[in-house]
Amino acid sequence: MLRTTKNMKEKYESIQNYIFNLIPEKWEEIYLYASVYKEEKNNESGELFFYYLPKGILKRRFVNVYEVPKRFNINEEQYLKIVEELYSCIKSLRQDFINTEQDIWTNLSITIANFRFKVEFKYEDLPRTEKEIFERNVIWKYKYLKIGGESKEERKILDRYFSKIEPSNRNVYETGLYIKTENNNIAFDKDDKQAREFVMYEKDEILSKANSIKSKIFSNTVYAKDRNKKLEQEGKKEAQKDSKSKNQILDN
Repeated sequence: MLRTTKNMKEKYESIQNYIFNLIPEKWEEIYLYASVYKEEKNNESGELFFYYLPKGILKRRFVNVYEVPKRFNINEEQYLKIVEELYSCIKSLRQDFINTEQDIWTNLSITIANFRFKVEFKYEDLPRTEKEIFERNVIWKYKYLKIGGESKEERKILDRYFSKIEPSNRNVYETGLYIKTENNNIAFDKDDKQAREFVMYEKDEILSKANSIKSKIFSNTVYAKDRNKKLEQEGKKEAQKDSKSKNQILDN
């Protein structure tokens, strides 16, 4: 059972703010992985990567956080500095676990979706070779993002993993999203409007499709009303004819 202090809750809030500041467009889901392990002289190192799913109907591919500077023409040095601050905050959260004498996790996965913030802590020993880090990334993406496994190499990695998978020790912290968030402080290049124009284009496309659907619904509704009105008028005419015929028969 996890014990959550006030200081930890503040760290969770800070982590959310860092993540939100790193995404310069509207999103639907976010998935993050981070590991922390001790190196020589008690230095801490590890991995950090996360992906988000953009909001909208035109693009449904997960975006790697490290693709964002090039994709949106953002200053890469400034952007990576915020990534480093995010990782430092995660390491600081781990130190809170040490200070409160709880089990020390080696890696965590964060899921932000459906207005919920979920952190899954795991405690297994992590291999640190380049090959093993790559394999860990492949497995994590397949489990959380449901992507990958197309190449022969990735398929072998996943087959090995699922053939010997065993229940692992884990803990979960979950709460609603914090309302308090900072303004995005990542600056776009003022001389390059391409990214912003792309986002505006996407919004215009979505609005155009939405208006088109509304227009069709309105047209169908108007057509239905006009059709019902015509049928009603035709019914009245037929009734008048029948009434006239009956009167003529009675008069005869």
